[in-house]
Amino acid sequence: MKKHWFSLALLLIVALFLVFFEAQKIPKNLTFDEIEFGQLALTLDKTSYTPYSPIAFGHSTLYFYVILFSFKIFGVSTFALRLPAYIFGILSVLMYYLVMNLIFKDEKKILSSLFFVLPSFLLITSHWYLNFARFAFEATFLLFLELTSIYFLLKFLKDRKEPSLFLCALFAGLSFHSYTAGRIFFLLPLGFLLFKAKRRNIFSYLVIFFITVSPLLLYFANNPDLRFEELFFISKPTLAFSTKLGMFWENIKKTALMFNFQGDMNGRHNFPGKPALNPILGVLFVWGFILALKNFSSFANKFMVSYFLLAFIPALLTIPKDNPSMLRTFTVLPSVFYFVSISVASLIQRAKKYKRLSVFMVLFFLIGSSLYEMRTYFIYQSRVFRNAFEIKCPLDKVIKFKIKEIPKKCRVQKNEF
Repeated sequence: MKKHWFSLALLLIVALFLVFFEAQKIPKNLTFDEIEFGQLALTLDKTSYTPYSPIAFGHSTLYFYVILFSFKIFGVSTFALRLPAYIFGILSVLMYYLVMNLIFKDEKKILSSLFFVLPSFLLITSHWYLNFARFAFEATFLLFLELTSIYFLLKFLKDRKEPSLFLCALFAGLSFHSYTAGRIFFLLPLGFLLFKAKRRNIFSYLVIFFITVSPLLLYFANNPDLRFEELFFISKPTLAFSTKLGMFWENIKKTALMFNFQGDMNGRHNFPGKPALNPILGVLFVWGFILALKNFSSFANKFMVSYFLLAFIPALLTIPKDNPSMLRTFTVLPSVFYFVSISVASLIQRAKKYKRLSVFMVLFFLIGSSLYEMRTYFIYQSRVFRNAFEIKCPLDKVIKFKIKEIPKKCRVQKNEF
């Protein structure tokens, strides 16, 4: 138990440092999306609860109520706008540790408690993760909701206690209220409950889930989901089936190559074109994924492969020009670092005669990998942010303007840096 709390405390310290280190400078400017997020949050003030807003091409509002709460406490500022992403960026790492603790402690092949903390350490030091934990997108919020639901699902499958099932369903429902990718997450717990739980448990899960999502479902019964109609090509009746099939295949190729070859080209999401994983993590990820498929009978492997594939679906169904997208595939990260970790465990097991040396060598390379990732974010990606984030005036100075009406003096000029 002492090791458990020590590991959590260590991860908390690392996460706090990496998320808040020069957070007001990297990124220093705002993006148009962030300004619209702040405007959306303010429209929710002093009105009855609304589950969806058409502002900024349409968003469910749960996350924006959190931003509004932050504004109420700290005032309308860039810090207050981004604070929820910071907080959930930290909490997601801690929740991921708890999930991995449940996953790994029953795995006989895991050699030491190192593997309880390794995936979370790799997560928080990943430039992919760190990027979205430091500005106002809701990616870390969604990930926290999903990981919390998974944690209580795993708890329920072990202890069969109803409170765990209730919380699993509740957080799956809250995920539905978050970023578009969260709309299908509930299928993951449901799928495993169908095979491992009693009918009354499945019924309880569905009842709690549908009660939680009912405000949004009632809204969609009378109004369109603007973001879905804008982004997902399957919703476009003018496209032929063969065209949609071709777009789907193109998305598969782009998204698969994102990890080790060409990453997201959007400067707010990534250093344009840089693979989502560095060479060390990329090789370990591929090998770990192969190992998980090879040993698919293991519950942990089955669960993480399912989570990985489910997290891919939103990107595969969006317009190909928007792919590869490290935002829409953000929730693959927990499974990615699970695969990396089982790959590391396999390497150490294969070198039993040189166990200490192999552990040392693996740690050496993984620490080097993490330093490389932080170098990517804090040195190279931070330079891209200077132009990728378009507004240099403080939030309180521009939030009253429509995007097209923001004064020219507040806009970053091309080649200004």
